[in-house]
Order: sequence, then structure tokens, then C-alpha cells
Amino acid sequence: MPDSAINMRFMTQRLMIAMRRDDETVLTYITKSGEKTRHITLIDPAKQAPKVAAERALTAIESGSSMIFVGGSTDTPDEIVHATCTAIQEMLELRIFAASQSPDSDEDQWKVPVVLFPGGSHALSPAADAITFMMLMNSRERRFLIDEQLKGAPYIDKFDIDPLPTGYLVCHPGGKVGEVGQADLIMPSDVDLVKSYSLTAAMYGFKILYLEAGSGADSPVHEDLIRSAKSTSGLTLIVGGGIRTPDQAKLAADAGADWIVTGTLTEDADDLKDLAYKISAINFFLSN
Repeated sequence: MPDSAINMRFMTQRLMIAMRRDDETVLTYITKSGEKTRHITLIDPAKQAPKVAAERALTAIESGSSMIFVGGSTDTPDEIVHATCTAIQEMLELRIFAASQSPDSDEDQWKVPVVLFPGGSHALSPAADAITFMMLMNSRERRFLIDEQLKGAPYIDKFDIDPLPTGYLVCHPGGKVGEVGQADLIMPSDVDLVKSYSLTAAMYGFKILYLEAGSGADSPVHEDLIRSAKSTSGLTLIVGGGIRTPDQAKLAADAGADWIVTGTLTEDADDLKDLAYKISAINFFLSN
């Protein structure tokens, strides 16, 4: 991230974000227990213009999403990531202001975190509320265990973005992230292995464990793996990859997922109306 990115506009933006989040940190928001599994919409900034990304994010929130992830592609430059985060934040500010002027509107509906889900240390933005600060635990490559984190940490500290300590596990079929991340994929029968990983994550002090089947995967993370990981206390469990239908989301939720992530579903929607229908259907199943 170039030093020119650190200017008054960014500092003002950070202040506005902090003011609307009240006293709750993003980590507290994510890890607090609730009665239902919550939904995350993942938006890849490489897949659409920032304005379109912001429109999709607002539609997702209106349809029940409780968090927006920005990221995914491994080679997206930080300029595009930042433009996308900024566009989403600006639209959220407008919605919050509009809600504050109407006694029938709920401002809190729009107080949803915009969280970086980076493909590497290059994909950062000071306009984000937080970042999944991840270790790809089953990678064979040092880069994804510690090197990218070393590169990104100074900028995260400089921009005062909340780091979310996250253990990241790529499960079968793995997709592009498994290939690029050189992951030893966790197979559906590896329930003991995923338990060991979850224990290790907790002992490292990670607060979040993310089970990933890969973007656009033919099948989601197997529910047996989710149950095994969930049996480790002290971890908030996020599950993503291959979840396209309410039934698939419900299976993951019933197995113990605290959060469900969908991304390809957003990209494949015909329009905003279709996106609203699909996300609403998933959130209806998650709440029942």
C-alpha cells in the first residue's frame, strides 16, 4: 500500500467507521454467541465495478447478511480492493443517515462490518473495518503460514484495522485456493485430523476457525468435519465454499457452523432481485 494512501480522507473515513460501530469491536461482534447461524456475503472486488459491488452488498444486507467480506482473488491489486471497500462504506453511511431521519427505520440494520478476506498482503484497504488475519494451517508453503502475514502486519497496524486471528483450513475439493495455497486437503473422512487442527488453532490463541471448500466448489465442507471442529471450545466456526442452496446452508448450520459464507451465489445472480431472493431464502432456513 503506497504511503500516499495515508491522507486526511482515509483518517476521516476511519473516524466515521469507528463512530458508527459504537463500542463493540468487530471481533466481539463475530464471536458473540447467538441462537442462529449468521450469514456472510463474500464479494470479490475483481468480479465487478466498485459501484456494483456496493449495490450487491446493500442488497445482501437487506436480505439478511450480517457481514460483508471483500476479497477472494489472489492477484487483485490494492487499488481495486480499496475502491470496493470505499464504495460499500459510503453507501452504508448514506443508508445509516437515511435511517436516522425516519422513526420507522432501523439504523442498526446497516451497522454491518466490511471485512477484508485477502488473497495476500497486497490486497489491503484502510477503508475496511477488519481483516481476517489468517494462517493457512494445512499449507505446505511457508508463504501462507507466516510470510504474507509478516508483510501485511505493519500496514494493518498503521491503518488501525482490527485483525481477526483466524485459523484457515482448506478442505476437499479445495478449488483454486487449495491449489495456490499448496494445501494438503482435508478429506471428508479426516474427522480426527480436523479435530487436531481445531485444537491447535485454539492453543495458538486463534478466535476463529474457517473451514473452506474452495470458491465455486462442487460440494461444500462435509458436515462431519464441521461437527468435529465445533467440538473444540473457544472457537467461532466459519464455513464457506460450495454453499449455493438453503439446504446446504442448513446442513452446515445444524452441524455447528456459527457463520455461513456464500460468494459464487452472489456472482451468479441474474440481477439484484434474484440475489435478494437467494440470500433471503438462505437466511430464512438459517433462522428456522
